[in-house]
Amino acid sequence: MSRYSDNLTGISVSGEITANDSLPPHDWLSKYGYLPPSDPVNGQLQTKEALTKAIKAMQRFGGLEETGVLDQATLGLMKTPRCSLPDVSEPDMSAGRKKRALAPQTKWNKRHLSWRVRTFPKESALLGRDTVRALMYYALKVWSDIAPLNFHEVAGNEADIQIDFTKADHNDGYPFDGPGGTVAHAFFPGERFTAGDTHFDDDEAWTFRSPDSHGMDLFAVAVHEFGHAIGLAHASTIESIMRPYYHGPVGDPLKYNLPYEDKVRVWQLYGVRDSVSHTVQPDDPSQTAEPPVLLDLPENRSTIPPARDAPDRCTTHFDAVAQIRGEAFFFKGKYFWRLTREKHLVSLRPAQIHRFWRGLPANLDSVDAVYERPGDHKIVFFKGGKYWVFKDNNVEEGYPRPVSDFGLPMEGVDAVFVWLHNEKTYFFKDYQYWRYDDHLRRMDLGYPKDTALWKGIPPQLDDAMRWSDSASYFFKGKEYWRVAGSDMEVEAGYPRPIGKDWLVCSEMQSDSPETQNNSNTRLHDQHHADHAENGYEVCSCTSDSASPLGLPLTLSPAWVIAPLWTLALSLSAPL
Repeated sequence: MSRYSDNLTGISVSGEITANDSLPPHDWLSKYGYLPPSDPVNGQLQTKEALTKAIKAMQRFGGLEETGVLDQATLGLMKTPRCSLPDVSEPDMSAGRKKRALAPQTKWNKRHLSWRVRTFPKESALLGRDTVRALMYYALKVWSDIAPLNFHEVAGNEADIQIDFTKADHNDGYPFDGPGGTVAHAFFPGERFTAGDTHFDDDEAWTFRSPDSHGMDLFAVAVHEFGHAIGLAHASTIESIMRPYYHGPVGDPLKYNLPYEDKVRVWQLYGVRDSVSHTVQPDDPSQTAEPPVLLDLPENRSTIPPARDAPDRCTTHFDAVAQIRGEAFFFKGKYFWRLTREKHLVSLRPAQIHRFWRGLPANLDSVDAVYERPGDHKIVFFKGGKYWVFKDNNVEEGYPRPVSDFGLPMEGVDAVFVWLHNEKTYFFKDYQYWRYDDHLRRMDLGYPKDTALWKGIPPQLDDAMRWSDSASYFFKGKEYWRVAGSDMEVEAGYPRPIGKDWLVCSEMQSDSPETQNNSNTRLHDQHHADHAENGYEVCSCTSDSASPLGLPLTLSPAWVIAPLWTLALSLSAPL
C-alpha cells in the first residue's frame, strides 16, 4: 500500500490508496504511458505539475472529468480490469525499459494470416477446448468480415498469431498480475518473432454466455486483443471495443457488430472488404441481415434435430470425406459428421449440410467430393459436372461453375484431396487421376494417369483426404486405406473399417435404439452427453477400439499439420 501526501505529490487523497490490489497510482500511470518510468535516483518522486498533467491525461482518455486529482472515480477506473498495453506513447523512453510503440501504427504486409491456440485455459473449467477455439475463430472473424484479411487455423508451430493462456511472468516482458488488473495483451504486427501473439491471463475466470458479474468474457477480450494483433492501438471512445478497460460481455459472437469508429480505424489500415459498405452506419436497418450459421458453434449443438431419413454412420458408406480447418468431415446424403483435430466425434448424430454451408441448391441430395483449397483455404464442393466455392460458410458469387474450369471431364469426380508431399490437388474419377496446381489455377501436364500407380488403392473411390499425421486416407464402401507421407503405396494392414476407427462404432453397432444402448458402454470415460429440449444428443467422446492398434483416438502432439507455406520445395518433385 502507498500513501500520497502533500510533500510528495502536492495532491491529497484521504486514506491509503492503490490503483488495484497491488499497484500504486504512480506505477499505474507509468505502466500505461501517462508518466515516464521512475528515475532510478529519485525513485517514485514526481513533481506536482507532472503528476497533475498525467492524471488529467488519464481522466481525459478514460472519459472522466479532468480534475487532476485522484478522486474516487479516477481510482475506480484504475481498478477496472484492463488490457496490459499502454494507452499513450511514453513521454520518455530513455529512462526505463522500452514498451510497445503505439505510433505510428503498424500493419501486416500480407492478407492471409494463420492462428493457433497453443495453450488452453487451465483455471476456467467452464470452457472446453472446442469452445475456446470457436471463440477465437469468431473474434478474428469480427475483423475479417469488414477488412480484406483472411484468418485460418493451423496446427503447426509457425502460426502468425500464437494464442496462449498463461500466468504471472511468462517471459515476454509483460507479466500478468493475478485475478483482475491486467487480463490480456497482444503484440502489434512487425518483424519481431512475437508479432501478432496474443496472451490471456490464466488466473482470470474466463467465461462465455455468463452474467456480467461472473468471470471475464473471453469473446469480448479476444476481439479487443486481436484488434491489437492486426495493428490497432487503444481508443478513448467509450463505445469502442479498443477502449482499454474491460467492457463486460458484448453479446452473441454470431451477431456482434463492431462500433463504427473501430470499423473506420481498421479500414484506414487495410482498406474495405469488397462486400462491405463503409458509408453505412451500423444502426442502419438495411444492414441487419440474419448472420450465417458458422462452422464451429460454441456449444457444438445443432438447433434442429435430425430427420428420420438421417443415415446410420456405422453401416453406411460415405459420399465424401474431407479435412476442413484441420477437422474431418464425413458426408452422407444431406448430412455430415464432424471429428475434431484430436479425432473426437462431436456428435453421434449428423448435422445438416444446408444448415452450415448456405448457397448449395435446396434440392441437392448429396455431394460427390469436398476439399479445402490450399493458399486461400476456401472450401470447394463437387456434384456431377458442377462445383461451388465457399468462404467459410457462404458461397462465393458466380457459382456453381462447370468442373471443366479445372480441366476435368464433365462427368465430375469421385474423390479429391491435397497431398501434403507437394501441395498439389489430386482428382480421382473411375480408373484415372489428375494433378492440379491450385496456386497457379491450372492442370499439370501429362494427366490423367492410371490410378494403378497408387499401389493398393481401389478404383472408383468415394473420396480421399489428408490428415494431421501427414498421411493420406482413401475411402470406399465401409473401408479405408492409409498411405504414409510421400509414399504411393498402401501401408500393410489395410483396408480397415471406417466406422470402427473413425466414428465410434463397434463391430455390430448401428444407430438404432436397440444397439445405441449397448454401444454407450464402449465410449471412453470422456463421454459428456447433453440432451437438448429436442432430444438431440451431443458428445465429445473416443472409442477404445477407434484406432488400428486399439488405442484411443487422440493423436500424438507430434502429429500436426505443417503450415502450407513451410513445405520444402524439394518435396515437389513431379509424379
